[in-house]
Amino acid sequence: MFKDTKAFSGFSAPDIEAARAFYADTLGIETSEDNGMLILHLAGGRDTLIYPKPNHEPATYTILNFGVDDIEATVDELLERGVDMEIYDGFEQDERGIARNAGPPIAWFRDPAGNILSVIENES
Repeated sequence: MFKDTKAFSGFSAPDIEAARAFYADTLGIETSEDNGMLILHLAGGRDTLIYPKPNHEPATYTILNFGVDDIEATVDELLERGVDMEIYDGFEQDERGIARNAGPPIAWFRDPAGNILSVIENES
């Protein structure tokens, strides 16, 4: 039934303009808006929808992962852009928040709505 359907992901945020500013201006992702919703135009044609939800509660898990070739440089740039990296119990993370003991190097951060995002180093 859905074999050839182009599915897409979505998540909520209480403030679409704050989400647009973060995803477009801070992270550099191409965005557009349609009917009061924000669309992230991610590489590879993987659009993701952010819809407004006044009683939004942040996800307690990672909702979006960004594969990067150099996690060190990416985390440094995120920090320079004012993004705070998350530190979690149970992971051995360096002072910048990069964990190397749970698979590929990974670091987490939050969007303005409190949703958890990550950068994860691509395997060579």
